Amino acid sequence: MMTSLFSVFDPSSGIFNLSLNWLSTFLGLLIMPYLYWVSPSRWVFIWNKVLSVLYSEFRVLLGSSSSALTLVFISLFSLIVYNNFLGLFPYVFTSSSHLVVTLSLSLPLWLAFMVFGWFNNTQHMFAHLVPNGTPGLLMPFMVLIETVSNVIRPGTLAVRLAANMVAGHLLLSLMGGAGVGMGFVMLFFLVSSQVLLLVLEVAVSIIQSYVFAILSTLYASEVV
Repeated sequence: MMTSLFSVFDPSSGIFNLSLNWLSTFLGLLIMPYLYWVSPSRWVFIWNKVLSVLYSEFRVLLGSSSSALTLVFISLFSLIVYNNFLGLFPYVFTSSSHLVVTLSLSLPLWLAFMVFGWFNNTQHMFAHLVPNGTPGLLMPFMVLIETVSNVIRPGTLAVRLAANMVAGHLLLSLMGGAGVGMGFVMLFFLVSSQVLLLVLEVAVSIIQSYVFAILSTLYASEVV
């Protein structure tokens, strides 16, 4: 019996007291090498086109001298998209809906940016704390506001991704549980609305992955 509505995001599945939920993150890695040993399909061409567009966009934000860092953010986008799509399948654990996963992605990146920026571009980092044209009387307050907004960046990235994934999956679970005892007409409308909501969830999975990657790129561009 379900003790909590949010328990659908953390089902109890395991063998010999070992939780198997987090293994869903690595299931796709078993079939990904298949793409490199057969002739490329249309999906592979589409995915390569998407990555090339993202590469050119991230390259503009980071500069031509940050090719390696651009590949890092493309890999981050690919990982989040993969986990978001994997969670759309029934009975598959959605790891990207947990703050443990999202924080483990955003916090190390933010810490690396801060350490690199303050050690290599100290004057540049201080300049970011006071926007141009700020009156002298408001400078202490602007420094405080900018510092707080900078500190909460990893938390906002993590909460945004997790909350958006939880919201859609929770609504799908609520609508699925409401179908018991409905008539044929109401059940038809319920299934139709769930299909539309599932399409929306596919779009949200892509958009939130892009938002996470592009915001991380913008944060990195301030310290590079």
